[in-house]
Amino acid sequence: MMTTRNCQRSARTAAVFVTMGAALVLAAAPALADNAVDIAGVEPGNVGVNYSCDASAGATRLQAMAGEPTAEQPAAAGNQNDLICDGTQHVATVPLAGANGEAPLQSGKVVQVRVALTGQDDVVISGQTKVLTLG
Repeated sequence: MMTTRNCQRSARTAAVFVTMGAALVLAAAPALADNAVDIAGVEPGNVGVNYSCDASAGATRLQAMAGEPTAEQPAAAGNQNDLICDGTQHVATVPLAGANGEAPLQSGKVVQVRVALTGQDDVVISGQTKVLTLG
């Protein structure tokens, strides 16, 4: 009879910890979702980005680069410094400039695009990589 009580107590204790853990995850989910980047499309001269960031994230700019998926370095890169970090989704266009010695991006080519929401000292807060066809 003593063994049954200990098992029931352990089961109740475990249930309490599981419930507390679930509550913490649910409470933290909105904060984690506030900093996000989604590549909407790419053209030879720019990358369209949907982003959201929380004011406390410290985001200072969007950085983008594009090039052939198997290349060792990007063919084009750029920055967008006009960010609105209020926790809601915004749309931005990041202009791309050709990298030294790289062929210009051309419509119809398949490219790998990387976009990052960065903070001070270029620390990545959120980022995304996609392989797309240039529009």
